Amino acid sequence: MSSDIEIAQRVELKPITEIVNQVGIDSDDLELYGKYKAKLSFEKINKLKSQKPGKLILVTAINPTPAGEGKSTMSIGLADALNKIGKKTMIALREPSLGPVMGIKGGAAGGGYAQVLPMEDINLHFTGDMHAITSANNALAALIDNHLQQGNELNIDPRRIIWKRVLDLNDRALRQVIIGLGSPVNGVPREDGFDITVASEIMAILCLATDLSDLKERLSNIVVAYRYDKSPVYVRDLKVEGALTLLLKDAIKPNLVQTIYGTPALVHGGPFANIAHGCNSVIATTTALRLADYTVTEAGFGADLGAEKFLDIKTPNLPTSPDAIVVVATLRALKMHGGVVKTDLNIENVEAVKKGFVNLERHVKNMRQYGAPVVVAINQFTADTDNEIETLKELCQSINVPVELASVWENGADGGLDLAKTIVQTIEQTPATYQKLYQDNDSIQKKIEKIVQTIYGGKSVQFSSKALNQLKQFETFGWDKLPVCMAKTQYSFSDNPSLLGAPSDFEITIREFVPKTGAGFIVALTGDVMTMPGLPKKPAALNMDVTSNGSAVGLF
Repeated sequence: MSSDIEIAQRVELKPITEIVNQVGIDSDDLELYGKYKAKLSFEKINKLKSQKPGKLILVTAINPTPAGEGKSTMSIGLADALNKIGKKTMIALREPSLGPVMGIKGGAAGGGYAQVLPMEDINLHFTGDMHAITSANNALAALIDNHLQQGNELNIDPRRIIWKRVLDLNDRALRQVIIGLGSPVNGVPREDGFDITVASEIMAILCLATDLSDLKERLSNIVVAYRYDKSPVYVRDLKVEGALTLLLKDAIKPNLVQTIYGTPALVHGGPFANIAHGCNSVIATTTALRLADYTVTEAGFGADLGAEKFLDIKTPNLPTSPDAIVVVATLRALKMHGGVVKTDLNIENVEAVKKGFVNLERHVKNMRQYGAPVVVAINQFTADTDNEIETLKELCQSINVPVELASVWENGADGGLDLAKTIVQTIEQTPATYQKLYQDNDSIQKKIEKIVQTIYGGKSVQFSSKALNQLKQFETFGWDKLPVCMAKTQYSFSDNPSLLGAPSDFEITIREFVPKTGAGFIVALTGDVMTMPGLPKKPAALNMDVTSNGSAVGLF
């Protein structure tokens, strides 16, 4: 079969002005970035505020494995299938980061015959949102260091500056750096470091803000450092939230593109899923909900990380909650959770499917606690055998969850028709009754214990002495009732990436907290979470090129 980029380049794209007509958007509502990309104007977004939201379908997955699950591909194919059966549908997805694109993971534009286009643009610079966020983040860093250089009126302790610089690439050499060397005119020497752009709190803020005013307010609430008396220093103390908002005034507008089948797609924002909430922007999802009868969106990584955060952090900022939750799995991944090594995945192994099913079963159970009906989507591979498929169907039947095979990568919209029909039927027959996992007024400790014991299956939570001291400090600052954003490995329910399947009775250790007061949550760190990835020995960039006419080569 052709590569993703070869399939994409054979598609005859329609002008984006034509694509969006089907959901009631006129050319006057758009700010065009060429013929096939556009941003939606604030005027149109504001006009939609009185519209009743449509149905929301959240796509999540089991714990990821090297075998792959295909969440984005499934989301795109499902939306195309819903449109094909006569349901006016839009997609709301995250933007790819150049780091994974040039590294090993690849892009986030789907695959096969379930892609958003133009995939080359989306996976590269797109409309410049990532660069705007990088500029805003680094402008703030420069303003902090200039404040030190110009007399340090706020009495900032240079040893307690927590705001880092960012770059939208994987570059391990920048994780820890020394700045300000050379002479007094070069600034105050201190330790610093770089994160990848998608790990910036500004990315998380952009994706939770409801409009420009909310964006400015959230930016003003960012904690950047602590004074010598250990009191927090906010962006509002530096009086630069207006300048930062100005740099982001276009980036906050959602981007419109299309799928291979002409389904309108909003691709906007993309915070890290293991240290932030890992979902596309509230503005994009809300806009899609008010334009379409059905909106398909996704959450990062497995349901224990991405979906939990979508439901406990993002959903309260939306005009509605999910009407159905789709848990994506592959038989290959289930076999890995059942103990099969990657090289043996193409060999039939029914017992491994049975053993690995415990991972899928727990995710289904967890998602049901939020009050939405769950449907299992099996991303079909050619090596899947009839015995394995039948076994999985029987296992799903034993826990009374609908399950459908989907071959959207190979067959596009046609490969998702059964799944689309089952989801519509499920939504019509089983109304959702959304409920959060924890109460807003619960303490941070109680929220974490609820997540660990209810979602992860753990026994208890151990807090380091540093974490306990931070909790006391947060109480004095008024941060003790903020939502919790767990930062842990995506590969396991536990904080140990090698514990696959559905481990239980383990202990989670919280080593420290990172306040993200602008985004409006507290990050709880478990284990070592990398915020500036490195490149592999043979990065994907080695396969990339461009022809003399400007066509991308080897992008995936």
